[in-house]
Amino acid sequence: MTDTTPGQADWFSEEIATFGDRLAGAREAAGVSQEDMARRLGVKLKTIVAWENDWSEPRANKLQMVAGLLNVSIRWLLTGEGSGPEDPDLVDVEGDLNQVILDLRQIRQEHARLGEQMGRLEKRLRKTLSKEEGRT
Repeated sequence: MTDTTPGQADWFSEEIATFGDRLAGAREAAGVSQEDMARRLGVKLKTIVAWENDWSEPRANKLQMVAGLLNVSIRWLLTGEGSGPEDPDLVDVEGDLNQVILDLRQIRQEHARLGEQMGRLEKRLRKTLSKEEGRT
């Protein structure tokens, strides 16, 4: 948890993030799925989705439950000031990006392999069709 102060450059500040952004960020930081959060709060999944998309906001009693569930302050959820989750760990981004590059290379190789396999199947199909046409 981090205690933010007004004026501090903050990932979830009121200038940068909305209530829904902070709610979604805190939920993800706590490792809680939307479905689990809805179940634990006694609301429908579409209600959580609406809150996170800023289509609606929870009533005071649910807001208090959300803050407790996600271990953040109500003030932080509403304004971005106060006790909220840790800011994203930007140091680890480089490792994540390297993994993305490796994943992309693997997908590209798989794509090429599947393309070759599709070509061979198409060739077999054309041969089969031409033999069938020759019989009729």
